[in-house]
Amino acid sequence: MHAPTLTQLLINPRHRDARHDLTDSNQLHKTLMRMAPDHLGPAPRASAGMLYRIEPDRHPTLLLQTAQPPDLAALPAHYATTVRTRSLAPMLHALTPNLTVRYRITAAPTVCRSAGNPHPDPVTGKRRGKRTCLTGDDALAWWHDRARKAGLITLTCHSTPRPFPRHESTHKAPHYKLTQFEGLARITDTDLLTHAVTTGIGKAKTYGAGLLSLAPAPQPHHR
Repeated sequence: MHAPTLTQLLINPRHRDARHDLTDSNQLHKTLMRMAPDHLGPAPRASAGMLYRIEPDRHPTLLLQTAQPPDLAALPAHYATTVRTRSLAPMLHALTPNLTVRYRITAAPTVCRSAGNPHPDPVTGKRRGKRTCLTGDDALAWWHDRARKAGLITLTCHSTPRPFPRHESTHKAPHYKLTQFEGLARITDTDLLTHAVTTGIGKAKTYGAGLLSLAPAPQPHHR
């Protein structure tokens, strides 16, 4: 299995389509999928391993993760002023248990609650819950739990609400509440963590959520 590729695009603020994409998650998804191979089956985003995140920098920066190097020629001309691509293999190979890392993720914390739905699913026997978006302390608790299931113990965490980029014309786009989590964590399981990095965490991956970024953190000195 090949390691994912991470592409950093500094979006051109003078490009009309690029500016529009930053306000319309549906259209941005379509633009990015142009760089994926054709004929990927019924779940093309997942098959392409495509995850992305818009970084809240002064100059709009888009991080794009794909299972293989993207076809950058498929982007509109001058869409980005700077493009950098690198393999995530060195980072993934460096992951070891008990290693402290910095993390960042913009996620869509949700929970399904079955209150008010007394009728169980005829196949599974489970009650179909209503999706509820989580914010504040509930979102923070959600992240601590999902991080644990992804092979991380969070040591510090700073959370920031992030806007959901939704244009007025995209009436069919699902509504989510996004939160950015970042801080320090200790690795407990490298297999779980590699899977989480490769496939993403949580809902709304089509709309810019779920991409988990890791970087080395200062390690404690032992005497």
